Amino acid sequence: MATVAERQAVAVAGATRRRRINWTPYLFILPHMIFFIVFVGYPFFRGLYLSLLNFDYLRPEATKFVGLQNYLNIFTLGNIKFNEFWNALWNTVQFVIYSVPPLVIIPLLLAVLLNTKTPGRNFFRAVYFAPWVLSVAVIGLLWWWIFQSQGGLINHYLADLHLAQPRWLSTLPWAWVAIVVATVWWTIGFNMIILLAALQDIPEQLYEAAAIDGATGAQAFFRVTLPLLRPVMLFIVTTTIIASFNLFGQPLLMTRGAPAQPSGGGGTEPIMLRIYTEGFVRGIQGSAAAMSFIVAAIMIIVSYANFRIFRQQD
Repeated sequence: MATVAERQAVAVAGATRRRRINWTPYLFILPHMIFFIVFVGYPFFRGLYLSLLNFDYLRPEATKFVGLQNYLNIFTLGNIKFNEFWNALWNTVQFVIYSVPPLVIIPLLLAVLLNTKTPGRNFFRAVYFAPWVLSVAVIGLLWWWIFQSQGGLINHYLADLHLAQPRWLSTLPWAWVAIVVATVWWTIGFNMIILLAALQDIPEQLYEAAAIDGATGAQAFFRVTLPLLRPVMLFIVTTTIIASFNLFGQPLLMTRGAPAQPSGGGGTEPIMLRIYTEGFVRGIQGSAAAMSFIVAAIMIIVSYANFRIFRQQD
C-alpha cells in the first residue's frame, strides 16, 4: 500500500509541475507585444472609433457620434464621398494592373539572366538593386524632373528629334506612364534579389535530369523553374499587390493627383492620397478612417484570393 501511495504522490507532483506555466518565453516577447499594442492595436481601435464619429480635429468640441453614416456616404450613389472614394480606388486598381505584371516579369527575367557565372554579375546585381535603397522623395523628385513638360529630360530629347512632346504629368494616360515607369525602376531590384535567391536554391541535378530527358532551355524553365518558384512567386505577387495598393508618394510628388476629374478627385489620385487629403488636409478624420477600413477589408480579400489561386496543389 505504501508503494501505491508513493506512486500516486509522484504522479500528483508531476501533474502539478506540468501545469506550472513557464513565463520565460512570454517575457522575451513582451517588448514586442508592448510596441504592437501601442503602435498597431491602439491605432486600429482608435481608427475604428473615429470612423463612427463626425470628428474634426480642428474643432473637437463639435464631435458627434454618427454611427455608420461615414460608411453609408461612401456607398451612397451621388454623394461627393462616393465619387471621390471610388474614383481614387479605381485609380489604385489601374495602377495595380499597370505595375504588378512588370514588377513580377522583369525581376524574374533579370534574376534568370543574373543567375549565371557570367563575369561582372555581382556588379549588375548591385546596379539593379541600388534604386531600392533610395527614399520615395528622391525617386519622386528625380522622375518629376525627367518627365516634366518644361525643361524635362525626356521632352528635351524629343524636341531634338522633332517628335511630339507629351505633357507627361498633367494629362492621361501619360501621367500613369510616368508613375509606373518611376515605380518599376525603383522597386524591381527588391523582387529580383528575392527571386535570385530562390533560383539559387534549385538543385542543379533537376536541370541535368531535364537535359537528359531532352528538355530544351525553355521547357526546363516552364517545367522545372516556375513550378519550384511557386511559393516565392506567391510571396512576390502578394507583397507587390499590397505595395501597389499603398501607392502614395509618387503621385503626391510627381502629379499631385492631376488631372482633375469632373466627378471629383484626380485622374492619378490613389486611394491613399485620397485618405490623406480627407483626413489631414480637409480635417475630416471620421470619413478618412472609414475609407481606411474599407480599403483594408478589400486588401484582405484580394490577398486571400491570391493565396487561393497560387496555393500548392497536392
